[in-house]
Amino acid sequence: MKNISFRDDVLPLKNELFRLALRITLNRFEAEDIVQDTLIKVWNRRSDWNDIDSIEAFSLTICRNLSLDRIKRKENNNDSLEDVKGAEPLASSNPQDRMIQADRVGLIKQIVDSLPEKQRSCMQLRDFEGKSYKEIATILDITEEQVKVNIFRARQAVKHKYMKLDNYGL
Repeated sequence: MKNISFRDDVLPLKNELFRLALRITLNRFEAEDIVQDTLIKVWNRRSDWNDIDSIEAFSLTICRNLSLDRIKRKENNNDSLEDVKGAEPLASSNPQDRMIQADRVGLIKQIVDSLPEKQRSCMQLRDFEGKSYKEIATILDITEEQVKVNIFRARQAVKHKYMKLDNYGL
């Protein structure tokens, strides 16, 4: 019998849930609300916890579904991911290098934001959260093959759009 603790097993997922909600909604405040709603829903289903294979996958699935519901309700009237930290430039770089680095990170965020939701979610869970294909398939309720295809297409789209914009400007 599993002994799942809200404090030890669910609360530590807060940041991961937030990043997923943010990646889907593209709105920091919406994402914070969704995480709170997710934690409440998971808590309210505590009587089912022993029947759940992975509390993490269960929580991420609830978070994703709430995020999708929220953007459907808001009719995709969202902000960009301006407030998410990117890769930090080297401390020794000059201001021009830091500005170029910040522009590149911002450009990549815009490109990722423009991807279809399923590709964004797959990419978020794989590349930023380090989930396995199997875990992503469970969370998104698709096959592992569909996960791989979505990740491949997302990476290709980001690469091609970035190279096009970087080479030719906006």
